Amino acid sequence: MQMPKTVTIRLEDNIFNLFKLAAEGERRSISNFLEYATLNYLTNEIFVSDEEMDEITSDKKLMKSLQKSLNEVKKGKYKIVG
Repeated sequence: MQMPKTVTIRLEDNIFNLFKLAAEGERRSISNFLEYATLNYLTNEIFVSDEEMDEITSDKKLMKSLQKSLNEVKKGKYKIVG
């Protein structure tokens, strides 16, 4: 069984107060609100819905361009910086 982890963050007063108001509005603790808001952001911003993926993969011009770029990266023409 995994144990919850404790994370300490420093926040400016105005940011803390914003989180506090948002948490109260959701009837959550600040800790729970931060977890909820972070997970919500990550799932909405990082992951693509099935509908979005279908739209992307059905765009033949885009797919051809992405494949060309990937091939150029594999050939060493570009570096991916992250």
